[in-house]
Amino acid sequence: MRLGYEVTVVALHHDLTRVGKRRFIQAGVHVWYVSQMHVRKIADRKLYFSPARMVAVSAAATWHLMWAALRTPADVYHVAKPHPMNSIAGYVASRVKRKPLLVDCDDYEATSSRFGRPWQRTIVAAFEDRMPRLAQAITVNSRFMAARLQALGISGDRIVYVPNAVDRERFAAADGRKAEHLRQELGLRGRRVILYVGSLSLASHAVDLLLEAFAKVRAVVPEAVLLVVGGGEDGDRLQRQSRNLGVQDDVLFVGRVPPAMVPHYFQMADVSADPVRNDDSARARSPLKVFESLAVSTPVVTGDVGDRREAIGEANGVLVRPGDADALAAGILHVLQSSLLSVPGQCAGQQVRLFWDELARDFERVYRLGERVG
Repeated sequence: MRLGYEVTVVALHHDLTRVGKRRFIQAGVHVWYVSQMHVRKIADRKLYFSPARMVAVSAAATWHLMWAALRTPADVYHVAKPHPMNSIAGYVASRVKRKPLLVDCDDYEATSSRFGRPWQRTIVAAFEDRMPRLAQAITVNSRFMAARLQALGISGDRIVYVPNAVDRERFAAADGRKAEHLRQELGLRGRRVILYVGSLSLASHAVDLLLEAFAKVRAVVPEAVLLVVGGGEDGDRLQRQSRNLGVQDDVLFVGRVPPAMVPHYFQMADVSADPVRNDDSARARSPLKVFESLAVSTPVVTGDVGDRREAIGEANGVLVRPGDADALAAGILHVLQSSLLSVPGQCAGQQVRLFWDELARDFERVYRLGERVG
């Protein structure tokens, strides 16, 4: 918006029946919720539709997205994730209006999503492979996805790498007093806080690995507590795992919190964790939690896979062997038992762009590229 563009987001909502306003303006951006997502999220739960219901919901979502896209004046259509519903709507609108089509590939959904039937994965994989070929330009947030698209025969000149980032104003509002108040409110005074913020979905986030590592950490640091912020379909399973490991009294499942509170959680933590395995799902992701942690100077422990080494460097956290609970525990203990501090914006001695306003020009570049190629 600050660069002079008018932006309209036509989107699906995770719980359309309970949403208040379906059309509004936020921070100058026009937002329009037109239909129900393919999954329903209520509080901390993620509910999946039956296969038959999924087909009906997806068909309705595709139609409403396409109808809204055709009604919205645009010079460029940018499809956020090459899902079937988004892709069909964006492709039809771009062809009817004769405007450039851009596609954002920020995850490898065929490997990181949970599917009820094999055919669902097949369809998603087909769209992930096909849609970037039809686009004039593609945005990716990991080197892995850029390489994957080039392996599909897409020219590197059409791919723009834009890693994840955070909102500067939201994180500038974090201060030590609010973080300390949050510690007291949660009963964590005098505890060493290990923080996880993210989805509780084991298909794409190895929170079970973090619980295993935490059990080892607590044996060495009895005052350690693991704070789990987020919701998802595997929340109950993870709570059972904490009981089986005998650490349930030292693992606090907070659930989802308002976005404005996230910076305070990171600021009150001694260390944050991004548990990952050595797979394509981890390689394809640019983890937001890493950038959020760095934005408030909280060190990160994560697996050395994908772009994570480039994101944090040695000064801002600890990289460990991915998929290894012992290594993850050792990395967390290293932070808790040392004076390692994160330096915001520093990565291996070079400046890191942590904030979206620093990346806006990259998106401007991809829009200009789309217009030129189109």
